Amino acid sequence: MSDIEIRDDRAAGRLEALGDGGEVVGRIEYFVLESPAAALVPVHTIVEPEHEGKGIAGSLARELYTISAREGVPVAPLCPYVVKWAERHPDEAPAADPALLRAAKDWLRAHPGRF
Repeated sequence: MSDIEIRDDRAAGRLEALGDGGEVVGRIEYFVLESPAAALVPVHTIVEPEHEGKGIAGSLARELYTISAREGVPVAPLCPYVVKWAERHPDEAPAADPALLRAAKDWLRAHPGRF
């Protein structure tokens, strides 16, 4: 994998992977759940086709869980990629609370135009 920088654009709800030229080559789109408790909720992981297979999606997922641990806020993944990544890396990705997952799904249904 080429060197990438990952930045968290919390206001836009995107964790972005930047390529060598500063262009966005991949991202996780997410929202912050506030109730019943705070959680980071990844909804989509997208890697530009010309950058697929370089480990970018995995780097993004790992960084999301790193942010989660640093901030003391759990991840409630709805994104299929992040769910699978978490299953493969249980030492880095604690299992999500089922109540938070239900609340995240409810929030997503209540905001159909968001993603």
